[in-house]
Amino acid sequence: QVQVVESGGGLVQAGGSLRLSCAASGSIFNINTMGWYRQAPGKQRDLVATITTGSTTNYADSVKGRFTISRDNAKNTAYLQMNVLKPEDTAVYYCNVRIRPIFGGGRLDDYWGQGTQVTVSS
Repeated sequence: QVQVVESGGGLVQAGGSLRLSCAASGSIFNINTMGWYRQAPGKQRDLVATITTGSTTNYADSVKGRFTISRDNAKNTAYLQMNVLKPEDTAVYYCNVRIRPIFGGGRLDDYWGQGTQVTVSS
């Protein structure tokens, strides 16, 4: 079993900052890609940012220059530093991890966290 736990959400004024954390634990051989997605009310879940094992990053156009994704491979943890937050960033933020499980024969499995609410007031 693999657990993915997000933390760090909250309420912030426009222009402010928040830092989200995502910790994966359990039967993990190694972690391939870690990523953040968000879902606003009535909308689909969209990519925010991803980071590979080698720290190659990818960002949605809407957050480029404002958000930074990073990871600590020793801790199986990813972070999302969010600066210059806007009301349109309000959403539930979900962490996704793509892992190779122990005794998994090299297959890749996706796991999601429960989500953390980010609310940006104008």
